[in-house]
Amino acid sequence: MTARRLHDIAHARTGDKGDTLTLSIFAFRPEDYPLLVASTTVERMRTHLVGIVAGEIRRTELPLLHGVHFVCSQALKGGVNLSLALDTHGKSLSYAALALPLLEAAQTGEEPR
Repeated sequence: MTARRLHDIAHARTGDKGDTLTLSIFAFRPEDYPLLVASTTVERMRTHLVGIVAGEIRRTELPLLHGVHFVCSQALKGGVNLSLALDTHGKSLSYAALALPLLEAAQTGEEPR
C-alpha cells in the first residue's frame, strides 16, 4: 500500500513578505479537515521543511475554510530583493509542503515513498 501524502487531500497557496513565507493548506473535502489538522502540526512541518525555514513557524487553524495557515520566518534567504535563490517568492514551497506524508501513514509505521 502506498502511503498517502498531503497532496492527496489538499491544495496549497503561498505568499511572501520579505523573508517571511506564508503557506495556506486547504482540504479538498470538509471531511478531510481533521486529518489535515492532525497531519500538519508545527513540529511535523518544521521537520518536513528542515533546511528551508530557519526561524519561527506559527500555525493558525481555519475551520470555516477547512484549512491551516502557516507563517514561517527566515524562510526565503532574505526575500526577493536580497537573495540570489532561484525561488525567492517561495511558490515552490507549496509543492514541497504537499509532499508531507499524512499522519495515518506515520502511525502505521509504513515508510512513505
